[in-house]
Amino acid sequence: MAHPKSRISKQRKRKRRTHYKASVPSLTVCQTTGETHQPHRAYFDSEGNMFYNGNMIVKGPEVVEEEFGGEDEA
Repeated sequence: MAHPKSRISKQRKRKRRTHYKASVPSLTVCQTTGETHQPHRAYFDSEGNMFYNGNMIVKGPEVVEEEFGGEDEA
């Protein structure tokens, strides 16, 4: 079974790992909706509709506003 011959110090380990960095994701602007999103991924607009490649895939839920008919209790 493989095991290290000697312990690797925290400093040596961290020096080796300094080159693993997160990259900034690229963003594009949709020509249809004007929303900023990652390329080749589906995204939601402000109304809750899902778009991919400039086409609406899933329509967002309809928002129904009910008026409050306040009952007067005396």
